[in-house]
Amino acid sequence: MAELPIVELPPARCSGRFTISTLLGTEEGGRGPYAPAEGSGCDSTQPTQLSGSTLCTRTFGYNTVDVVPAYDHYANSKGVVDTRKGRPSLADLHSILKPDPGHLCAPVSDLQRSNGLAEAGPEEAPGEPGTDPAPEPVRFGWVKGVMIRCMLNIWGVILYLRLPWITAQAGIALTWLIILMSVTVTTITGLSISAISTNGKVKSGGTYFLISRSLGPELGGSIGLIFAFANAVAVAMHTVGFAETVRDLLQEHNSLIVDPTNDIRIIGVVTVTVLLGISLAGMEWEAKAQILFFLVILVSFINYLVGTVIPATAEKQAKGFFSYRADIFAQNFVPNWRGPEGSFFSLFSIFFPSATGILAGANISGDLKDPAVAIPKGTLMAIFWTTVSYLVLSATIGACVVRDASGSLNDSVALGSPGCEGLACAFGWNFTACAQRQSCRYGLSNYYQSMSMVSGFGPLITAGIFGATLSSALACLVSAPKVFQCLCRDQLYPLIGFFGKGYGRNSEPIRGYMLTYVIAVGFILIAELNAIAPIISNFFLCSYALINFSCFHASITNSPGWRPSFRYYSKWAALFGAAISVVIMFLLTWWAALIAFGIVIFLLGYVLYKKPDVNWGSSMQASSYNMALNYSVGLSEVDEHIKNYRPQCLVLTGPPSFRPALVDFVGTFTKNLSLMLCGNVLIGPRKQKMPESRLMADGHTKWLMKRKIKAFYTDVVAENLRSGVQMLIQAAGLGKMRPNILVLGYKRNWRTGSPQSLEDYVGILHDAFDFKYGVCLIRMKEGLNVSRVLQAHVNPTFEAAEENGTRGRAALSTVDPTTLASAQQASTIFQSEQGKKTIDIYWLFDDGGLTLLIPYLLGRKKRWGKCKIRVFVGGQINRMDEERKVIVSLLSKFRLGFHEVHILPDINEKPRPEHIKRFDDLIAPFRLNDGFKDVAMVNEMRQGCPWKISDEEVDKNRVKSLRQVRLNEILLDYSRDAALIAITPPVGRKGCPSSLYMAWLETLSQDLRPPIILIRGNQENVLTFYCQ
Repeated sequence: MAELPIVELPPARCSGRFTISTLLGTEEGGRGPYAPAEGSGCDSTQPTQLSGSTLCTRTFGYNTVDVVPAYDHYANSKGVVDTRKGRPSLADLHSILKPDPGHLCAPVSDLQRSNGLAEAGPEEAPGEPGTDPAPEPVRFGWVKGVMIRCMLNIWGVILYLRLPWITAQAGIALTWLIILMSVTVTTITGLSISAISTNGKVKSGGTYFLISRSLGPELGGSIGLIFAFANAVAVAMHTVGFAETVRDLLQEHNSLIVDPTNDIRIIGVVTVTVLLGISLAGMEWEAKAQILFFLVILVSFINYLVGTVIPATAEKQAKGFFSYRADIFAQNFVPNWRGPEGSFFSLFSIFFPSATGILAGANISGDLKDPAVAIPKGTLMAIFWTTVSYLVLSATIGACVVRDASGSLNDSVALGSPGCEGLACAFGWNFTACAQRQSCRYGLSNYYQSMSMVSGFGPLITAGIFGATLSSALACLVSAPKVFQCLCRDQLYPLIGFFGKGYGRNSEPIRGYMLTYVIAVGFILIAELNAIAPIISNFFLCSYALINFSCFHASITNSPGWRPSFRYYSKWAALFGAAISVVIMFLLTWWAALIAFGIVIFLLGYVLYKKPDVNWGSSMQASSYNMALNYSVGLSEVDEHIKNYRPQCLVLTGPPSFRPALVDFVGTFTKNLSLMLCGNVLIGPRKQKMPESRLMADGHTKWLMKRKIKAFYTDVVAENLRSGVQMLIQAAGLGKMRPNILVLGYKRNWRTGSPQSLEDYVGILHDAFDFKYGVCLIRMKEGLNVSRVLQAHVNPTFEAAEENGTRGRAALSTVDPTTLASAQQASTIFQSEQGKKTIDIYWLFDDGGLTLLIPYLLGRKKRWGKCKIRVFVGGQINRMDEERKVIVSLLSKFRLGFHEVHILPDINEKPRPEHIKRFDDLIAPFRLNDGFKDVAMVNEMRQGCPWKISDEEVDKNRVKSLRQVRLNEILLDYSRDAALIAITPPVGRKGCPSSLYMAWLETLSQDLRPPIILIRGNQENVLTFYCQ
């Protein structure tokens, strides 16, 4: 296309988009010397009406409808074909342009688009006069929003009260190993969180959002519900930890409020109420409170480290503190197991919960400025600094304090005194007596408050304990409602949508806060959380396992959509993290692990049963595709064998909802067994029918799913029915998953319809045999097509459309796919219980066994299981017993379970005259009545009417015709009350007039009440009695 000169015009905005310039608008009539003629297929220089709106665009110096890349085109895209308003559709670019002189836009100046991208969208345009802009929600960076929050949640009372004791038991070396093992799990999980959170835009919902959008609603919903509950109960746990510390202080000063148990309840309820008030005040106030707690904990750390270098007083020495000593470090470097908990894994299970809490930042993902940056950076930095603090604390206190001390000032002795044993003797203290009796009250192994004793100012350590417990409680109080709110909005579970409503500029889950408060108060009032605590720890570990598995699963599926900007992760490390998390669950408390798994499986089963209508592009979907692709390709390498033959059906249903009986019949014997593909031929111009195909395909698929038919739907656009079916026969399927049987309904209107439709119908049967397909026709007394009952559009497939199909096509344009899928399902005979009727098989010709196989598969289904199957074969009256034994022997080798065999000796008898006359009357309108003229004359008379029957053809096929009349009499005699009749039809040779062949099928199957299935295989074996 020749480029057009750019005319300088004043800059103008066009809804935030580049504009199609009116470059040649200065010419008279708005047309320039280079303007193409109306209806030109090239990009027009005039504004054009596209998809109901004027697309104003200018790129690279010439006019085009195309637009340059922009953020808005990709935001909130729901699917592959979903486009935003700003991007023209393919039809806009591909179809002939229609000038729209009513919409003129001037180009954007080069200065206004110097960055080469689209201008700011409409949301950045100045607001309307008199309206106040909406307040900006509070958003946090990676330090304030993630790192500090995670550090506060990781630090807890175990740091202050249990880590010194663990160091005394396990020694510094093994304590470091315990710390590093715990941190390895959390670090791997942190890397997995970082990868998932940088693979697309993260919204509110935290852990639930990350898992559900990666693994799907089944696992995401179950873990989201128990994670929110675990956080709510964790509020009570941390609050009770704070209340117990306060209660102990009151006991020391003899100032109990009521009694020890009720004091915990009173203090806990008051505390959680204050924390609720902070949360309801908004995220900004909650963040300020967290910073205050963070500063308190930092001061307590500094106070402790300063205390380790201050020379020990006599009182501290009596309690085992002697400042830094190499020999103390050496003695505490190795383990000294004591008591029932004196083992490595027992101590590991005690310490590990203090390494958790890394999800606190991710749980408020909706309140972060840039979650993709803040979550990885803040989480990993929090893990690093807390790990350093644990290692430093373990090493420093292990180098300063001995394991046993009496606390009595009277135990000081002179250096080298006899009878003194232990390391303290070298420092002038004799703790031998209490150490031997194991009655020492102080020292690392006995005194949980060792940090407070070592520190420069003891109350600051108590303040640190307060800060650690309250900050963890506050973090959980915020996390639970945020996660639960996202879960409620997704509506995966009933009766929880009420809690999804948000308030204020941050969409605060006020109702969720109140629910969390009620749960926390309930557990605080119990005042005994030792039983519930292991289950809560296992719920958190479940989350870690699923986050790691999400990262591994998304990586292993090789989905093109898995493109995390965070690259420092390994799918195998993530798998290891998932496995080790499960192992730790059982190491902590095996019965709690079983309970956690039981709850997850129950919730998973519920979502699987309900099948929520959500599509998040999860890795499970990618995995399903991978598995299907790999198995399909692998199937191509497997040679076919008769033992593995499966009837794979191409069913010419038209719209499946028009012929539900045909769909139900094939779906009954192919379900969970073989391929079923519903084909539809849209007859008409491709340009006119393609939009119809795109519009209706999804609705037909949903209709099949609602009817619980495991089948695919496909359609083709063709000029006529036969060419469309030829396309389907040749192109349907994939690899070895290709149809081998063509199933279609019987053409009831073959006598009254257009002769060409009759010719096409019989031609389809010939085409099927040419492509080595088996053929199955189904005829029902009431017919198959229920389109008139449904008042849907008329489909010309198999039946001529009335009024040239005009009314039907008009109706189609108003049909919504969702309405089609939700339409009332028509009931058919194949959906009902058949009781103790019979399935009658007339195996008249050996077609390879397909006539036997399909009724056998049908009889295996529950609805047909009570039916007795009878097999009828032709024979001679003087050899009935011998022929019956032969057929019974053959059927027994096939192991079909057919034991009732009937020989038809009267099959060759002459039919009754009135039935012969009825057949003659049937073909009379289609006869040439040529008087047995020669072939050349007959062909000339039949010119343009190939369905006409010559007298010679009638005479030559007289015996075959009478055979069909006689067979119909036999069917009426033997199978009038059968549930189903399956019979081998005659094969019409090429050159046989289509009307004569249809007359045979009509005569064979007329006047029968039960459904009749005309089955003809492709003359290749589908049954075998060999093992190899």
